[in-house]
Amino acid sequence: MVSAAEQMAANTSWAALGKATDLRNRILFTLGLLIVYRLGTFIPVPGIDAAALKDFMEQAGQGIGGMVSMFTGGALGRMGIFALGIMPYISASIIVQLLTAMVPQLEQLKKEGEQGRKKINQYTRYGTVVLATAQAYGLAVSLESGNLAHEVGLYFRLSCMITLVGGTMFLMWLGEQITNRGIGNGISLIIFVGIIAEVPAALAQFFASGRSGAISPAVIIAVIVMVIATIMFVVFMERALRKIHIQYPRRQVGMKVYDGGSSHLPVKVNPAGVIPAIFASSLLLLPTTISAFSQGGSTGPVMSWLLANFGPGQPLYLLFFVSMIVFFAYFYTFNVSFKPDEVANNLKNQNGFVPGIRPGKKTAEYLEYVVNRVLVLGAAYLAAVCLLPEILRGQFAIPFYFGGTSVLIVVSVTMDTIQQAQSHLLAHQYEGLIEKSQLSGKGKKRAKRGPARR
Repeated sequence: MVSAAEQMAANTSWAALGKATDLRNRILFTLGLLIVYRLGTFIPVPGIDAAALKDFMEQAGQGIGGMVSMFTGGALGRMGIFALGIMPYISASIIVQLLTAMVPQLEQLKKEGEQGRKKINQYTRYGTVVLATAQAYGLAVSLESGNLAHEVGLYFRLSCMITLVGGTMFLMWLGEQITNRGIGNGISLIIFVGIIAEVPAALAQFFASGRSGAISPAVIIAVIVMVIATIMFVVFMERALRKIHIQYPRRQVGMKVYDGGSSHLPVKVNPAGVIPAIFASSLLLLPTTISAFSQGGSTGPVMSWLLANFGPGQPLYLLFFVSMIVFFAYFYTFNVSFKPDEVANNLKNQNGFVPGIRPGKKTAEYLEYVVNRVLVLGAAYLAAVCLLPEILRGQFAIPFYFGGTSVLIVVSVTMDTIQQAQSHLLAHQYEGLIEKSQLSGKGKKRAKRGPARR
């Protein structure tokens, strides 16, 4: 039996966008901030030798430098003010969430509601500044050692650090503003736009390689089929649900007795969404961002080992990537997106229960058991989507933008943003129905009653 809300959502058309003023303003606000982000990727850091940087990025484009540039929307390749991207903020979020699960004080702070959440967000911002400062200093030193700066010295290092850290903090602010006042998740949209903006250039380079004979036509057709198949598979899995039956008992209101209803609790096959892939990629890029720029100068044994073993397509890279995806799929699901204890308490407060399961602790254990089993499939799906195209891409020198991680991010963020837009349209449609009912109620004239008989 389809509910009234589901029927209304199915009948919602995009023509209603013109009437939904709030949604239209949110979309325009989001687009405006994303345009600001794209413009910032073309503003260079002071003191960079553009010609030497271009030659270096052409050599490093197929290595880890190309992957870092993909996640920064090409800002790293141009050494723009957003060259560090949003990755320091994501890395700081990972660290804070891990500490929250292990440190009792932070765990208690997390349970304090809105005030605790604000405090944790403040710690995340402090951590972002620390990580961005460390990465900016290492990047400035690496630019000097690679002869990519006009003038070396303290002034260049300070100006580079201040510019890069300021750019990362500005991106963090943009992401928060988009999440609060725009449409969609701001951080994910920034990464999404950075990938989409560089896809046309990657396509042109890919087809140019085919025309020159570097890539055979069969490989080009296989890559196109692989990307289409990956998109279809991601859409199917992101919409897959495990429905848990929920029963509500009879209730008495005054002299009337209302029959108990039934519903279902939807559990997505991949409750964490695109977050595990972004977190895993962020951890991989954190130690290798600096090493990619150290090739022009003297490379130490540690950096040489990182470049040799943690480059895209290497066995250690793929093993670490899959391990981090599986870990964050479970960690993010049980700590952020689906908490069995909280869901069980909410059901108990609403007098709902799973048939055959006692409310409270037993329900929480049952929900944890179900989600654990569902996540086996969800984590395997994430690992397969991110891993298999990476292996093929490494074998045939395919651009990073056709890899599994980039396709997963683009498709997942698109679906999430469209779903939020539909939710706003649905809310607007409800508000219109309420206003019409109120106006029709006011328009009716009340019939005059005669004097009451005694």
